Amino acid sequence: MSRILVSGLINIETTLRIEGFPLSYNPVNYPFFGVNSTVSGVGYNLAKAMTILGNQVNFLSLIGQDIAAKQAKEALATNHIADRYVLNTIQQTAQSVILYEGSGRRQIHTDLKDIQKQSYPEAIFEEAMAESDLLALCNINFSRPFLSKGRQAGKLIATDVHALSNLHDDYNRDYMQAANILFMSNELLPAEPEAWARQVLDRYGNDILVIGLGAQGALLCVRRDNFMERIPAVQTRPVVNTIGAGDALFSAFIHSYLATHDPYLAIKKATVFASYKIGATSAADGFLDAEGLEKLSKNMG
Repeated sequence: MSRILVSGLINIETTLRIEGFPLSYNPVNYPFFGVNSTVSGVGYNLAKAMTILGNQVNFLSLIGQDIAAKQAKEALATNHIADRYVLNTIQQTAQSVILYEGSGRRQIHTDLKDIQKQSYPEAIFEEAMAESDLLALCNINFSRPFLSKGRQAGKLIATDVHALSNLHDDYNRDYMQAANILFMSNELLPAEPEAWARQVLDRYGNDILVIGLGAQGALLCVRRDNFMERIPAVQTRPVVNTIGAGDALFSAFIHSYLATHDPYLAIKKATVFASYKIGATSAADGFLDAEGLEKLSKNMG
């Protein structure tokens, strides 16, 4: 069992199934069983997935003083995620609305309220960090001060900067600079993934870089081995909604990498984990446990 610190967002997520994109105007619709609300957010998704996989997770987040915060605390308790480091220090809990169609394509609308202006107590972070083997620091502002503190403490740092198009992105540069393990999406890349990966590694020198390629799988780069290769996607069950696929890929990779220190095995298991996850509607549902992942990975060859 690995000890992992996760610092990131928790929010209330509402998903809406639509006929397709683009969405035509219609004053009233009745998508029976097509609207669902649940607790989600990148930080929560990571914490939940890694907990289900059998890790000890210290989850750091900020929630409000509202009914949504009560939902969040109940979800944490239900999923056996300790809320010791989840603080009710803001007025309103963040929310999101996600539209998705039958093919799995989705459009995300996230209302962060004022969380980007808030800070997390560094003394509490340091307490949680001391108990952790790896820091999974999501790219939200309250995680930013933890990057330098984690590096100074010699901790392994992993982050996912999601979709970006600028190598010197002002918002994400600190995260890319600090990460030993860096994940991102190919959705907005201005170049082919391989060319982009070379630029990222030359600029930031990360030990491991993974670029999610959606239905095409992922590009894995391992600096010590001068390795760069596309890992194909697998299909484990029908796709329902691709929201949260990147979080699932990241979570399972970290879990397997900490257990084996083998990035090649970790990415293969991560693609299986992510494939199974997108057979669920919510970003925070559809996670295999460690036994299920091991069994399904063997079945996939």
